[in-house]
Amino acid sequence: MATSTGSTKLDALKQTAEAKTPEKLSGISLYSRFAFAGAVCCSVTHGGLTPVDVVKTRIQLDPATYNNGMIGGFRKVIANEGAGALLTGAGPTFAGYFLQGAFKFGGYEFFKQQCINQLGYETASNNRTAVYLASSAMAEFFADIALCPLEATRIRLVSEPTFANGLVSGFSKIASQEGLGAFYSGFGPILFKQVPYTMAKFVVYEKVAEAVFRTYPKDQMSGGMQTVTNLGSGLIAGFAAAIVSQPADTMLSKINKTKGLPGEGTVSRLIKIGGELGLRGSFSGIGARLFMVGTLTAGQFAIYGDIKKALGAVGGVEIAK
Repeated sequence: MATSTGSTKLDALKQTAEAKTPEKLSGISLYSRFAFAGAVCCSVTHGGLTPVDVVKTRIQLDPATYNNGMIGGFRKVIANEGAGALLTGAGPTFAGYFLQGAFKFGGYEFFKQQCINQLGYETASNNRTAVYLASSAMAEFFADIALCPLEATRIRLVSEPTFANGLVSGFSKIASQEGLGAFYSGFGPILFKQVPYTMAKFVVYEKVAEAVFRTYPKDQMSGGMQTVTNLGSGLIAGFAAAIVSQPADTMLSKINKTKGLPGEGTVSRLIKIGGELGLRGSFSGIGARLFMVGTLTAGQFAIYGDIKKALGAVGGVEIAK
């Protein structure tokens, strides 16, 4: 209930100021906005870079054939299969990363707040790198549970173009022929890939943004300059994340290419694949992946920041000093 100051003029000024002050959201109202912004930014960027992902996956799975780098890989795919092949797996990519983005970004904000609640704001701020690492790792774990079946379907479609016609048929075929467990045969590698990837992504982004905002205070920046800062910080974060997670990304592509031998467990398959690849083989396709991950991470943070502002999700806690 509004209280009066005793002055009609002051009351009117107070009401005007309150009307212009954005509502502070909390709880599900806030985190659902974070989740939606994360879902959109991840699905749009990953979906848009499907052609690069197709070439990158082909280089990882068949380096003897696709041995002329990213541009050469594009030319070879188009020459052999037509330009349409570059969109192979677009359906599961969009759907998978829509779910993953919701859990990743929404979960990161949620777990960051839980860390702050447990530690107290000052302690969390003084140990913010640890908070960023813990929050991003927990968020990514749950995000990967949602992503794994769709990523397995995508890789099968890319590695075997005749396997199925799209997301629904590919998903159904794997489920009927190999069982639901086949969708999670790559869960270990995807965790090994995505958890360090996401930890590096968020920590490097936060640290680069902190450095920029120390020199150019955020509250004095225009909306456009904030978006540029998000793009630049995201680009650097993407390069770091790509390098950290590249070996696991290659192993994930390999393990999802075909089903294992009878009685062969995931761990034994990973050991065998690792031995076959070696250090050099683990970094096959790194050029294409640096381009892809740098671009999509920059785009993600820019889109995420803009959507949060558009949705009025202003209740997130920032612990940077």
